[in-house]
Amino acid sequence: MTDKTAASSATLGRADLKADKPTWCPGCGDFSVLATYQKLLGEFGWPQETIATLSGIGCSSRFPYFVNTHSVHFIHGRILPFATGLSLSRPDLHPVVFIGDGDAYSIGGNHFDHCARKNLRLTVVVMDNEVYGLTKKQTSPTSPLGFKSKTDPWGSKMTPINPTKKLISSGASFVARSIASNPKHLAEMMRAAMAHDGFSVVECLSECVMFNAGSFDSAVPRKGGEFKLVPDAHDVGDEEAAYALAREKFPGYFGIYYQVQRPTLNESEASLRPESPIRGADGSREQLGATLKNFT
Repeated sequence: MTDKTAASSATLGRADLKADKPTWCPGCGDFSVLATYQKLLGEFGWPQETIATLSGIGCSSRFPYFVNTHSVHFIHGRILPFATGLSLSRPDLHPVVFIGDGDAYSIGGNHFDHCARKNLRLTVVVMDNEVYGLTKKQTSPTSPLGFKSKTDPWGSKMTPINPTKKLISSGASFVARSIASNPKHLAEMMRAAMAHDGFSVVECLSECVMFNAGSFDSAVPRKGGEFKLVPDAHDVGDEEAAYALAREKFPGYFGIYYQVQRPTLNESEASLRPESPIRGADGSREQLGATLKNFT
């Protein structure tokens, strides 16, 4: 997502980026993600008209209402196909997607896999609270075994997915983990993701204080937990080493698990220039540019 447009002359402040007042429950981890995003937009200096904030459905996906940028609040599980088209057709924009664990790994799971393998110029922040919170507590794809909810009053018998393993195996070129209760670390991960040229994902643990309170205490030092950083010796370009980190018992490690540079789909499709010859409607050869004129 780098080098798309020149930075604006005026630095954006939080006042420029505020929109509606957030309606999340007091104490929700999503507030931290919103504040971090607003801060980073000011740092990157992208012109306000080139920023696109996108989301699906869920508590976290109300994000676009709370930030003053071009925004889309799309249907459940389908924001990534929309973001794919936006990323490929508008190289001047900086699209950032905010979704929850249900949107990302359940109804939208297949789209996530394909976005990762295509290596689009796109940043995704998954605000994972391990529960469907907007619909008042149902088991989500990341809910732990034994989790009691309206859909599993006896306790979930389903093995939760491992987001980092899934993302690495799908082909994402940047995968990191953080937590909303550590805003400094979260800013570091989101900053690196937004600067990455390719498909970048930050898996952010974001506590739902209403329906899954205390779920991430084991990663919060002030609550008796341990916030373990990815070891300094870790090679972010080593896929097997990234899998090894991902296999660690919850809450695991926090930091960049995997980061490599490989051609983006945006770069590859840019080779389809207007002068490229194509087959015309009458069977003759013509240039793509001539055909495009018929649609303008």
